[in-house]
Amino acid sequence: MNIQTMLKSMFIVSAVSLSMLAHVNAQEWTLTPETYVGFNVKSMGFSIVKGKFEQVQSSMSFDPAIPQNASAQFVMNVNSVSLSKPSLKNMIMGEDLFYVEKYPTATFKSHEFIALDNHHYSIKGDLTLRGVTQPVTLDTVLKPNTANPQLLDVESKAVVNRSDFGMKKAFGGIGEQVNIEVDGQWKKQ
Repeated sequence: MNIQTMLKSMFIVSAVSLSMLAHVNAQEWTLTPETYVGFNVKSMGFSIVKGKFEQVQSSMSFDPAIPQNASAQFVMNVNSVSLSKPSLKNMIMGEDLFYVEKYPTATFKSHEFIALDNHHYSIKGDLTLRGVTQPVTLDTVLKPNTANPQLLDVESKAVVNRSDFGMKKAFGGIGEQVNIEVDGQWKKQ
């Protein structure tokens, strides 16, 4: 074995070891039940329709010292959405929009955490809705909770277009752009 091959092998072993060590040091988190995971959209150009997913499965592996190794995922039960305008539920859950009968869940899975500045991250991932997967970037603030070290405060936002996920123009003037929000806390497991 020549010196170049030996050094290359040592480098690979070191990189794999560091990667494994980083994963071991990462802390596991889940969203607290009180956390708002939802959306809002303009209706008829002026009023806002808000929806909150009442049933969300979540997990995050995160160590602020090595955010590039972090990951997060959400699975939302679409039928659990509570709306600020309940009279629109049948339309929003129907075939033209969520089509909950055929697509009962929506998912987000991250593939990259980018540290921007103090507690501010860009989380890139894939959102799957109505069987369509599109890239989405969550503009996110994750910071330690001042009252409880077992919590991380989170504010996360993104904007998507309904039509990118196969949602049709809806009666009632439901807007094209949808604001996605996560606002609350991650709890250390």
